[in-house]
Amino acid sequence: MAGRYGGGHGGRGGGGRAGGRRPEPEPVKGVRDDARLSQELRRMDGDSYGRYKSLKGDWDFGDFTLTVQRVQADPFAPPSRILVTVPDPGVPESAWGDPVRRRATADFLGRRAGRLLHRSLLRVDTGGQEVIERSSCRITDGGGVELRIGIDLPGRGRRIDGRAAERELCATLPGLVDDLDWDEIDRDAAAAFADSVVDTVALRSRLADLGLVAFVADGAILPRRSGVADEPLTEGAVPFASPADLRVTVDLPHRGTVTGMGVPEGITLIVGGGFHGKSTLLHALERGVHDHVPGDGRELVVARADAVKIRAEEGRRVERVDVGSFVRDLPTGADTADFRTDNASGSTSQAANICEALEAGSRTLLVDEDSTATNLMIRDERMQALVHGDREPLTPFVDLIRPLYRNHGVSTVLVMGGSGDYFDVADHVIMMDAYHPHDVTERARKLSRDRIDAVFTAPRDRVIDPSSVDGTDARGRGRIKRRDMDVLVFGDDDIDVRSIEQFVDPGQIVGAGLALRALVRDGHLDGRRTLAEALDSLESALAEHGIIHVGADFGGDHVLPRRHEVAAVLNRLRSLKVTEQRPRRV
Repeated sequence: MAGRYGGGHGGRGGGGRAGGRRPEPEPVKGVRDDARLSQELRRMDGDSYGRYKSLKGDWDFGDFTLTVQRVQADPFAPPSRILVTVPDPGVPESAWGDPVRRRATADFLGRRAGRLLHRSLLRVDTGGQEVIERSSCRITDGGGVELRIGIDLPGRGRRIDGRAAERELCATLPGLVDDLDWDEIDRDAAAAFADSVVDTVALRSRLADLGLVAFVADGAILPRRSGVADEPLTEGAVPFASPADLRVTVDLPHRGTVTGMGVPEGITLIVGGGFHGKSTLLHALERGVHDHVPGDGRELVVARADAVKIRAEEGRRVERVDVGSFVRDLPTGADTADFRTDNASGSTSQAANICEALEAGSRTLLVDEDSTATNLMIRDERMQALVHGDREPLTPFVDLIRPLYRNHGVSTVLVMGGSGDYFDVADHVIMMDAYHPHDVTERARKLSRDRIDAVFTAPRDRVIDPSSVDGTDARGRGRIKRRDMDVLVFGDDDIDVRSIEQFVDPGQIVGAGLALRALVRDGHLDGRRTLAEALDSLESALAEHGIIHVGADFGGDHVLPRRHEVAAVLNRLRSLKVTEQRPRRV
């Protein structure tokens, strides 16, 4: 299977004579240890680049094993892939004995490897500011370490540069393994890194008991350095300070007592003038579903794990989604309880995004008016007077937001700067003023008016045809790769993922593609389970086996996605077919 899904590059460089390709060279036989590898690389110097393929397989370095998994076709192709297995680097059980510390310690070691290799041809995926399980560095049961590394095997034109390859694989790589030995690292720093992640996870786990959907610690730094740099702003950033009426105190395992703003369950508006920090706060909450590295400024900014950012997405495909609570009596006569379109409008796409998020299990919606469809958000009195209700098929979100919470337990955090209609339905109103939050709930209530709520009916569950989720191309080859942060290539389909705003790491996009494959391959999506049940089954397998469950045979870097992003990608697959709808309760 490794060749079939060789890093998502369409099986490039495969063996055999099919298609006029030359046969691959036979793997090196006999003793395969570090001395033999060094010897072979020197012998290869100046040979045709394809001879590198003879290195595939395991090489014994004594204290670790180097596995050459995939070799690039030429110096200009995507990097080759190697696996380094270190059975006993001395990592104590205290650093990997529970799942949270294991993930944090693996992330710490992966980042250290990335720093040590920054001047070499060896590449380790270290990610950004989030601490998410990734394929590049894993700690196995017993404390072993696995590193998955990319390497641009060196060449001079299309000839092997054996001396440079020997330097990378037989000198730089063993030096890296030595430097990752537990006796060689700053163990206090490793423990502090893991302690920080443990505190974040503990804080997020407390939210439901505290009646909160999110928490922002006092002193947090929310602004980022720039629109393309996720590191914290260092000059001029205003540390967060919670309003007294929303201040919450929480005791954490390592930091002890911390205070911050609790965002309560229900409907919370974030208001204020332009450029005063509304969207910055919401953006921090979007990212609060993930843990962050120490020093990020958002280590103790958390949201419930099921929080989903909602937006309009004009032009997307919608496949048999029950949007009947938002849309009814279309002039076309289409059944909006079983709605399908290849080119959704802004309003119908946003309605579908909400209903799909609920289907996938979200009970916390994050909305910024700047990225919504205005006609689905509000209809003021003058427009209602001009366009009578019997001529308007849309029920605005403002009329459904309260029954969503009251009857179905779905909370909403909404940035709103252009309409006071939501004062009528808000439980709490936070005003951002020069990046300082103020609780203005009572002032907003004095401006509110009575409103008649509409009825929100739980959207029906869907059963997916597994044969419509096919990650193979027209030639039967597995094909999963990404193009930047915009497109997931899944078989013959290009899935537009630009509007899935909670993808924070490129590897998550590939991980979501692998999760789609696993949904079908491993029988989670079997044509009988609903989508929600299939996601439950996949999530259980991931909790038990980790990211290896979806990508053991994949030759590229990938990162563990949430179920919500997996569902979002699936829903944007244009080949998707739904066979059945079933009633459900939100």
